[in-house]
Amino acid sequence: MSAHGTIRAGIGGWTFAPWRGVFYPEKLPQAKELHFASRALSTIEINGTYYRSQTPATFAKWARDVPDGFVFALKGPRFATNRRVLAEAGDSIKRFLDSGPTMLGDRLGPILWQFAPTKKFDESDFGAFLELLPRELDGKPLRHAVEVRHDTFKCAEFVALIRRHAVPVVYADHPTYPAIADLAGDFVYARLQKGEDTIPTAYPPKDIARWAEAARTWASGGVPTRVEADLCAPSPKGKKTKPLPRDVFVYFIHGGKVHAPAAAQAFTAALLT
Repeated sequence: MSAHGTIRAGIGGWTFAPWRGVFYPEKLPQAKELHFASRALSTIEINGTYYRSQTPATFAKWARDVPDGFVFALKGPRFATNRRVLAEAGDSIKRFLDSGPTMLGDRLGPILWQFAPTKKFDESDFGAFLELLPRELDGKPLRHAVEVRHDTFKCAEFVALIRRHAVPVVYADHPTYPAIADLAGDFVYARLQKGEDTIPTAYPPKDIARWAEAARTWASGGVPTRVEADLCAPSPKGKKTKPLPRDVFVYFIHGGKVHAPAAAQAFTAALLT
């Protein structure tokens, strides 16, 4: 990896009626929306894999529809994460991985495992879940990220656990879910969820510029100043470690969804300034 990781920005899904005539051109056939979106953005988080199984043919079609350099993030199935005992999720994880995600080829990006807001941190059980996540499939490397949404995860023990498994936690810019800025693994996954539909770019331009600067810092291996207060296990003062360049995935999602594509495009433009 170079001195800086690759920064990608995108949205959640590509099928959303209010985007027609706003993000998508008028009268664009729905069957061509992925083709259009993947050329306007550099990544898309697929939510459908969270709710239902896909097929190898579906993954292969998605891969054909997008250009070189574009990647998908896939949400792992809810059947694996919405359970009382996470250590028992092995069969659900296997069924998902057997459904054909590697048919995406080099379009396969991170797999996001999202946990319910009511799910509390249990070090032993959560560690057992992380043990179930394979590092490769069909000879292709896999990247995993976890999104935890309960305040009990804001602790040094959780950070030590994800670092031991090299699985990043999602940085969430959200009105109520906890923000955890500690780094783990070789990439950063941020979900920016405070956008507003009354703002043409979901986030104000100045805020988008600040997030672009934060992404540059993440890509070079650092922790952005704006999220330092969200560290659960900050490095001891005086201790210096060599920065590890990281790829960065930023998704404008949920909040301000109508203008989420414009936010991702404005963010990408801000990276060039």
